[in-house]
Amino acid sequence: MPAPGRDRLPSLTGLRFWAALLVVLYHLSRQVGTVPGLSETVWYGRSGVTFFFVLSGVVLAWTYDGARVPTRVFLWRRFARIWPLLTVSVALSVAVWALMDRAVSLKAVAATLLLVHAWFPQPVMFTGGNPAAWSLTDEAFFYLTFPALLALLAGRRARVWLWTAVAVTCAALVLWPALSGLPPTTRSWALDYLPLTRSLQFVLGVVAGLALKRGWRPPVSLPVAIGLVIAWHLVLIPWSDAVPDALWYSPYTASQWLSAPLFAALICAAARADLDGRRTGLGGAWMIRLGHWSFAWYLLHEIVIRAAVFHWGKPAAGTGTLVFWAGVLVVSLAASAAAYHWVEHPAERWLRRLGPSVRRAPLPETPPAVGAR
Repeated sequence: MPAPGRDRLPSLTGLRFWAALLVVLYHLSRQVGTVPGLSETVWYGRSGVTFFFVLSGVVLAWTYDGARVPTRVFLWRRFARIWPLLTVSVALSVAVWALMDRAVSLKAVAATLLLVHAWFPQPVMFTGGNPAAWSLTDEAFFYLTFPALLALLAGRRARVWLWTAVAVTCAALVLWPALSGLPPTTRSWALDYLPLTRSLQFVLGVVAGLALKRGWRPPVSLPVAIGLVIAWHLVLIPWSDAVPDALWYSPYTASQWLSAPLFAALICAAARADLDGRRTGLGGAWMIRLGHWSFAWYLLHEIVIRAAVFHWGKPAAGTGTLVFWAGVLVVSLAASAAAYHWVEHPAERWLRRLGPSVRRAPLPETPPAVGAR
């Protein structure tokens, strides 16, 4: 049986590392230089953000369904989970911008720290002081709506969850072409950043989490689900060759907008394997450790890439790119480990002790924060 506590579904913690790695390799490919074969596969690794949004819904529903946790306690604990490291990452990012002699919008920094920056369509606002932090605005919106969403869905029959999943999936299929007439920058914001539209992926995760809690078994096994996710990213390669990213029907938005059902299947298959006591290769000690570091890795890796490119310039193609990639991966992951152990985890524990009703009611372990750009 799965271990109790924070990692009762350890394979989901392990999957977080692989999703974060997908995002890191995406940024390395686009901001540093390409590695033949690998870069084509991760060229749309921004889809990792969809994984995290779906995962957030699954884990929150699994953790809080039936727990009777007051809303103010839930929101405080989510604040304690994400805000300390967000603040540190923004400070580091602004420092790197300053070293690069690039102006930083104080309004954007304030909006980032207040977790509202993705509501603004101007790129300078929703990238903010730390470009990777935009997804935390979406997460904050998910957290605010989750108690009401859980109250609405938790007591329903399975057919309601099924039709909700179908509805949000169809809504994504409709919105993608429906917003094609907007100016490119506005369309990108509305589909890729706006919390209202990205909440479709979170809702899908919530109903999947509720179904898992009631014993539902996903129709595909974990190996099949992994194969489907890989196949989806391979299909994007010829699609990208045929359609420029500037066109609305390119893989740029589709890569993360249409991948939610595949990621939901992957997450549910991994969770079901854990619940059945089957080994997945995702729940070992090191995979869990890397999964714990993934939130910090997500927030810090782009800062490391930006600083390295500014200091050394882009490397020569071939071996130079591989060495540069390796250096960034090692440094950013080491920095993330330090941030988790010295900032993220202790700050969360300290804030949790200060939070409401901590001593009066036992609470479930706070699920991991998610987010990727």
